[in-house]
Amino acid sequence: MSKQLFPQESVYDYLVPEEADEVKKPPRYVSKFRPAVVLENKLSKDSKRTMGPAKIGAPAPDKYLKKHSKEPKLPEKTECTKNICGACTCTERKPPVPARTDNPLVRIHTERDFEKATVAVPMKPTPTSVDVSTGHKQLLENSGLVPKYIFKKDFGQIPEYLQQRRKEEQRAQEECERLMEEQREQVALQHLSDKKRQELVEELKKKWDEVHGVYQKLPFIIDTLTMKTRKTELEEELSELQKDIQHFERFKIIYTAKD
Repeated sequence: MSKQLFPQESVYDYLVPEEADEVKKPPRYVSKFRPAVVLENKLSKDSKRTMGPAKIGAPAPDKYLKKHSKEPKLPEKTECTKNICGACTCTERKPPVPARTDNPLVRIHTERDFEKATVAVPMKPTPTSVDVSTGHKQLLENSGLVPKYIFKKDFGQIPEYLQQRRKEEQRAQEECERLMEEQREQVALQHLSDKKRQELVEELKKKWDEVHGVYQKLPFIIDTLTMKTRKTELEEELSELQKDIQHFERFKIIYTAKD
């Protein structure tokens, strides 16, 4: 009964270590262009790279380093070179020095050359201009002192663009004057004749009589607002008509605007 409930145990079951799960890493990334880059680097940079001195051929046995071989050498003496004492070893001698009485050899002049020399015009120096005390000079033509522009065909003439601009300004000025003249004619004043002035005075007096008649017909007792307003309007109209009448009678010369 006890064997079925409690199975047999062993101490070795606890001493044997359990195997740990091995974690596998993914493979490292390698570019597919790596071989081409390595080859290009070797061809461009490692072509002349060496370990130690460059490989050169060994010298011949008879060309060993001799004494004073690296010292500078003087040029070899020739036959014409002079020795220390001043004597010349050259076999050929130079021509002797000419005497004082000998005439130098010159070019033979002909009659034609003489005629050219007599007829030729002497050369004139180039005209220059000195502008500073230190002697700095320049060509006179470039200095601005030579009046060369006055000999041009169009010197002193007004350019075409200025003539065009002047015509446009003149045309604009004429148009402006024409508009101003029209405005002055529109608002111009005309003299009022004596006959017309008398007629206006008579009309104003008739108007004053009519308004005054209406004013006299107002009731004596005015207690409403409408009647008071009417009376005030009539009084103002009478005063305006009286001022106009006095104005036309006082001034003999009157100007009025054109209709």
